[in-house]
This record gives sequence, structure tokens and C-alpha cells, in this order.
Amino acid sequence: MKLALSICILMVLGLAGCEIFQQPRIDVARGKSLFAEQCAACHGADGRGSGSETFGLGVIPPDLTLFASANGGVFPRDQIMSVIDGYYRREHVFNPMPVFGEDDMGPTVIVGEDDSATPVPADLLALANYLESIQQK
Repeated sequence: MKLALSICILMVLGLAGCEIFQQPRIDVARGKSLFAEQCAACHGADGRGSGSETFGLGVIPPDLTLFASANGGVFPRDQIMSVIDGYYRREHVFNPMPVFGEDDMGPTVIVGEDDSATPVPADLLALANYLESIQQK
């Protein structure tokens, strides 16, 4: 951002062109907003599975605040993102969880370094960051 600001200052001075590139948001606040829009109807505003749209589904959504405690205190980010985007699904005859990966989940961001760097949709990562932030200790 400092570089973009410097370039814009140069532009005001007539010394350079200015094109601001804004990084996709992957922060907890963005994830919370996405959760409220796309997930809370089933998973509840608090993530505990008590959303208004669960009536008549025949299955209770999981408590999303317990993933870390069920995994030895470590939030299973990759597994959670795989379920959200639809890559990993349990073998149920009826799974009411929508496949969010079929929709546009925003531009990709690179996660990891060097050979392990992986492009991940920004909204998917933002949702995972939010879910990690609501884990019970």
C-alpha cells in the first residue's frame, strides 16, 4: 500500500501514472460478513447450528465452533475449506450443504511459500479465517 501511495503522490506531482491494485480481502471481518450472508441461515449467527433454515432438513448442521477442539486444538483449515468449496463431501445420500465452490468465490490469493504455494479463492480463505476466529478454546 505504501508503494501505491508513493506512486499516487508522484502522479499528483506529474511524475508517474497511478493504478491502485487493491488486494482481495481475506480478513476475519470479510469472513464474518460472508458467513452472515451465506451460512448463518443454516449454521446460525453464532455458528452453532441453530439457523432458521434447518427446520425440515432432517439433519442438524454441525457446531462450527468445535472444529479445533475436536482436532487436538488445531483448526483444520484445509479440511474446512474443502468442505465449503465442495471438494470433500461425506458419503451421505442426502447432504444439504450447498457446494459453494460452484459459485464465484472471488479472486485467488496465494497461500504458502515456494513449492507449497497454492492459489485459494479469497472468499473461501476469508470464511476459513472467520471460522477459526470463533473456535472455542
